[in-house]
Amino acid sequence: MNPMLNIAIRAARKAGNVIAKGYERRDEIQTMTKGTNDFVTNIDKASEAAIIEVIRKSYPEHTIITEESGAHEGKDSDIQWVIDPLDGTTNFVKGLPHFAVSIAIRVKGRTEFGVVYDPIRNELFTAVRGEGAKINELRLRVDSSKRDLQGAILATGFPFKKTSLMPTQFAMMSSLAEDVADFRRAGSAALDLCYVAANRVDGYFEMGVKPWDIAAGDLILREAGGLVCDFNGDHKYFTESHIVAATPRLVKEMLKKIQPCLNPDFKV
Repeated sequence: MNPMLNIAIRAARKAGNVIAKGYERRDEIQTMTKGTNDFVTNIDKASEAAIIEVIRKSYPEHTIITEESGAHEGKDSDIQWVIDPLDGTTNFVKGLPHFAVSIAIRVKGRTEFGVVYDPIRNELFTAVRGEGAKINELRLRVDSSKRDLQGAILATGFPFKKTSLMPTQFAMMSSLAEDVADFRRAGSAALDLCYVAANRVDGYFEMGVKPWDIAAGDLILREAGGLVCDFNGDHKYFTESHIVAATPRLVKEMLKKIQPCLNPDFKV
């Protein structure tokens, strides 16, 4: 196993242990508000500290970019660890067992390794660029036999931090609902992407995503044979903050439904 992937897995599992223990001791969870409908807990921060500690022991010069404490600049800025220590904080706070640790390693602007760990189900999703994706030790491959949206199950997330986007969200869902069987809104972008890779849902779209939400899941899905793009069909989802993911054929069908719902000046 590649040494950096090994460290990423070790960090994710250590953080997962912190989260699992915190989940069992609900009376000790301390929740703070970062912004509108945006929360952080003491467990998010403890998970992040555990990840940083593991990385720093092996790679003290690498740069670490985290959701909660921002950028920890290292001497080597070409290698960046992009981390969400607890993707699905609201689920965690409410006691809903659906959340994950997300760690991506980017080298000169390109994601080389991705790790998403669900500590409750003990499911470890991993990917290495050019070498495929796995859940635990099982190879992941998207089902490319599905050729249209009829009967599809799509995951999504509501732009709850920017409610002005809600009309666009509902317009897109109304358009897609003409064909798809149902929607899932589970509350973790990292797991949504991994679930497309694992064929648990057929596609995923969302507005308001951040790089740490999607960097690892993006690689995992692409290495499983999926396609990831923004609402314009480009590859600017890290900067534009909107994303569509599925098999290549389903992405094309989803974009046909999504794009007519966007205003000419659409921006997240």
